Amino acid sequence: MQALFQMEAAGQGADRVMREFLTYRIGVEDEGGSQPEADETLFSRIVDDAVIWQSKIDKATDRGLVAKWPIDRIDPVLRALFRAAGAELVTPRTPPKVVITEYVRLSQAFFPEGRESKFVNAVLDHVARELRPDAFPPAAN
Repeated sequence: MQALFQMEAAGQGADRVMREFLTYRIGVEDEGGSQPEADETLFSRIVDDAVIWQSKIDKATDRGLVAKWPIDRIDPVLRALFRAAGAELVTPRTPPKVVITEYVRLSQAFFPEGRESKFVNAVLDHVARELRPDAFPPAAN
């Protein structure tokens, strides 16, 4: 998510940002201590898929947002979160409910005081149902 945010904020390409994260940020020890470990393969896949599928992810996210607030107008941290989650939802590797749960938790880390986690949950539920309808049973009558 931070890599996607940096790509947009600094206008940097995916390859450059991934190299920076893999070389200087993930699992590297610095004066502040050791940076967190990460699954480098998963990290690269999420960034690559977010770039490859960005248009599809953004369109699905737009349909989950209020009409007056398209993805281009929302907070850039939330935009990066939706794109990272969308990258995981666009492929059937991880169950959608797991993706939603993990990204709601992540939103709580970035917005501990706000209502963003409920917003993220609602939007990602919509996106997941659009991108992976096969993962959701039909509603009972």
